[in-house]
Amino acid sequence: MPLHVPSAPAPALRSVLAALGSPTAVREARTSALRSVQGPLSPELPLPVHVLDRIAPTGAAPLTRLAAWRFLIRSEGRAVAAADTVLTPDGWTFSHFFEGPYLASTELAVRQAEASATGCQARLLSIPELYMLTLWLHGDTEADPSGGVLAPTDVLVPLAPAPPGIAAHRPHRVADLLPVISLRVAPGPLLSSA
Repeated sequence: MPLHVPSAPAPALRSVLAALGSPTAVREARTSALRSVQGPLSPELPLPVHVLDRIAPTGAAPLTRLAAWRFLIRSEGRAVAAADTVLTPDGWTFSHFFEGPYLASTELAVRQAEASATGCQARLLSIPELYMLTLWLHGDTEADPSGGVLAPTDVLVPLAPAPPGIAAHRPHRVADLLPVISLRVAPGPLLSSA
């Protein structure tokens, strides 16, 4: 399989397993699918979630920051929810459960990437300014998954729902998609020199 899914930090996985084992955490989750499942639940497909806060038109390699580790929560072979963990001063800890269209879209994009002949490391990249989430296929399978440099040859696969004019599940090289994204992002406020 050319798609490499990195291992999540052990405390992140433990915190999700603890949340899944907590009747309070599951019952209070805003995920009806998670509350209604009768069978066992398992966290799978851990993906580091990076955030691209600002797209700079300087030509420099865009940097991201690791914001979370996301796990798809499966029951009877299908994803019913997802769980995010965040880094706190005490280490990785469970944040919340959620559901929505990105679950099925993530699974579809991962299946498409697994069929590719090119080896890559799977990550997620959030672009908050466009309300956009992508599967980030990083070319270096041995890279530290917390590293955040988008290489021009890396591939981004927009997940559905994608912003208008950007096709979901169509792979784009970073060098090709970032200029399109930067045109859609409103420029930041101008700084006065006074």
